[in-house]
Amino acid sequence: VQLVESGGGLVQPGGSLRLSCAASGFAFSSYYMSWYRQAPGKERDMVAGITRAGGRTSYADSVKGRFTISRDNVKNTVYLQMNSLKPEDTAIYYCKASLGMDYWGKGTLVTVSS
Repeated sequence: VQLVESGGGLVQPGGSLRLSCAASGFAFSSYYMSWYRQAPGKERDMVAGITRAGGRTSYADSVKGRFTISRDNVKNTVYLQMNSLKPEDTAIYYCKASLGMDYWGKGTLVTVSS
């Protein structure tokens, strides 16, 4: 089982980034997928989640209207489009696959700073 996040980096406030999480080694389309983030000194919190077929999504209040989660069950990849980024969005972003047990990626760092 492998989850590999990519797309993080340094962006100015108001900018955009798209994160990707490529999955392998398990039946991706059967798993609920979500993105979490952890800022320095803080707990890891859920940012967004998406059901197996992508029909339903959920978001943390802090990112509603700015972030969009999506998935491609052919490419075994989940995405997080992040717009109107703020300094408080700075964190390591992780993807998680859930079906009874959870699988985690190693994360990608997003830094929002001028």
